[in-house]
Amino acid sequence: MARSRLVTGHVIWKFFNPAYYLKRTMRLALLFILFISVSMVVWDRQTRGQDHEFEVSKLNKQVLRLQLMLGDVKSVKEDATMRTLKNVKEHPVDAVRRQRVKEAMIHAWSSYEKYAWGKDELQPQTKDGVDSFGGLGATIIDSLDTLYIMGLDKQFQKAREWVATSLDFDKDYDASMFETTIRVVGGLLSSYDLSGDKLFLEKAKDIADRLLPAWDTPSGIPYSIINLRHGNAHNAGWAGVFHIVLSTGFFITLSQRTGDPKYQQKVEKVISVLNKNYPADGLLPVYINPDTAKPSYSTITFGGMGDSFYEYLLKVWVFGNKTLAVKRYRDMWEKSMNGLLSLVKKSTPSSFTYICEKSGDSLTHKMDELACFAPGMLALGASGYNDSSEAKKFLTLAEELAWTCYNFYESTPTKLAGENYVFNSGSDMSVGASSNILRPETVESLFYLWRLTGNKTYQDWGWNIFEAFEKNSRIETGYVGLKDVNTGVKDNKMQSFFLAETLKYLYLLFSPTTVIPLDEWVFNTEAHPLKIVPWKDQVNRGQSNSVQQGKPTITLRQRRFGG
Repeated sequence: MARSRLVTGHVIWKFFNPAYYLKRTMRLALLFILFISVSMVVWDRQTRGQDHEFEVSKLNKQVLRLQLMLGDVKSVKEDATMRTLKNVKEHPVDAVRRQRVKEAMIHAWSSYEKYAWGKDELQPQTKDGVDSFGGLGATIIDSLDTLYIMGLDKQFQKAREWVATSLDFDKDYDASMFETTIRVVGGLLSSYDLSGDKLFLEKAKDIADRLLPAWDTPSGIPYSIINLRHGNAHNAGWAGVFHIVLSTGFFITLSQRTGDPKYQQKVEKVISVLNKNYPADGLLPVYINPDTAKPSYSTITFGGMGDSFYEYLLKVWVFGNKTLAVKRYRDMWEKSMNGLLSLVKKSTPSSFTYICEKSGDSLTHKMDELACFAPGMLALGASGYNDSSEAKKFLTLAEELAWTCYNFYESTPTKLAGENYVFNSGSDMSVGASSNILRPETVESLFYLWRLTGNKTYQDWGWNIFEAFEKNSRIETGYVGLKDVNTGVKDNKMQSFFLAETLKYLYLLFSPTTVIPLDEWVFNTEAHPLKIVPWKDQVNRGQSNSVQQGKPTITLRQRRFGG
C-alpha cells in the first residue's frame, strides 16, 4: 500500500521534471500551448477587472456629480438657505429674447427723443410731451440706468449731457415726495452706483436737500407734498404710509454714499416712531397723521398706496447687509408677512390665491395688479427665515400668487392685465378697472422668481407678456397703454416707468444671472438698482466734519452689461 502511494507520487512529479519534455518534442509543444492559454486567461481576467474598476470609478464620479447637482437644485428650490442663481449657462433663446427687449427699449427711447425730449413723458399718439412731474425730465432720469445696463452708450451719454446742462430743481412746483423720491433720487443714485459718475451723486444731493424740510413735523413723519423752490411742505392732514419707508431707503443710501449723516438721521427717526406703536399684525392703513403718528381709519392694502411700505422694510434690511443695525426692518417685515396671511384667500372653483384688502374688520375680495409685486418680495425675503418651514411656506405663497398675477394677463382678450380684479365665489375672478398703463409689477415678480428658483417657466410667462405689449401697445411713435384690455382701445401716454421698470425687468429676465446679481444689488420700487456695500454704522451715530466729507466706501464694478 505504501509502495503504491510512492509509485503514484513518482508518476506525478515526473511531469514537473524539464528532462521529461526536452526529450519529447510533442510534449514540449503541448506544454507551451498550455502555458500560453493559461497566461491569456489570467491576463484577460486581470484586464477585465481593471476595465471594470475603471468603469465603476467613472460611474461613481458621475453619481457624485449628479448628487452635487441635485443638491444645488434642492438648495435653490427647497432649502431655507435659498440663494441667487450663479453663472447659469445661457440658453440661445434667452439671447434672442433679450435682444428683442433691447430693440423695444431703443424704439421707446428714440420716440421720446424725437417727440418729447426734456419733457417728463411722451404722448405718442399726439407726438408731443407732457410735464407730469413738474418738468424734471422724468423719462430721462428714469431711463438712465436701463440705458446703461443694456449697453446703449450713445443714448446714455446724451441723457447724461441733459442732466449736466438742463436738469434744474429750482422750480416753483409742489412735488410729490413719493414720485420725486422713487424716480429722481432713485434714478440719480442708481446711475451713480452703476457708472461712478459724481455728477449724478451731486444732483441727487441737490434734490434731496430740497425734500428734507418735509420731515420737519412733530412726529418726524414727512408730509407728502413739498415745494421744490420754497420748501413749503403740506398735505391734506394725512401722510401716505407708502412714502415713509421708501424715503428712508434712499436717504440712508445718500448718507452712506456721501458720508453726511443728515439724511439718514432725518428718516431713521420715522422708523423709530413707527416701531414703537407697530400693530400686532404688522398691517398699517394707507394714511398716517404726520402730527400724531397715529394711523387713520383707512384701507389696509398691498395694492395702490400701501405696496411700497412693505417692500422697503425688506429691502432696507437687504441693502444694510442684513446686519444688526437694520434688523428691526426685518423684524417689522416678518410681522407684516404674518399679517398678510390673514388677507390671503383662494378663489373657487380654480383656487387662485389672492390678497384681499381690509377696511376695519371687513375684507374686500379685490386685488390690484400693483399688488403683484408681492410674489417677488416674498421670494426675496423667504431665504431670510431661520425656520426652513417658514421659508418654504412663503416661497410657495409667492409661486401661487405669481400664477394668479400671470392669469390676470392670460384671462383677457389682449393678454394684458387690467388695473384690478374682483374675486367672486364660484366664478374665480373678473376685471374691475380695465385699463392697462404698461405696469411692471408682474414681470418684476417673474424676474425675482426666475433668479431665485431657476424655474424657466417664469421666463416663458414673461415672454408672453412682452409679446402682448408688442402686439397691443407698440405703435410707430412709441408705446401706449390701453383704456380697456377687453377691447384694446389705446390711450396716449408712455409712462416713464415702462422704460425704467417694465423693459428693464424683462431684459434682466433673459440676461445672464451675473448681470445685476441679487446678492450685490437691491432694486427700489422704480427698479433702480443700488449697490450693496459695507454698512457704515458710524453714519447712524454722526461723525466728525472731516469724516463726513470723506469719500464714501464703494467699489464699482467694471462695466460688463449690455448685449
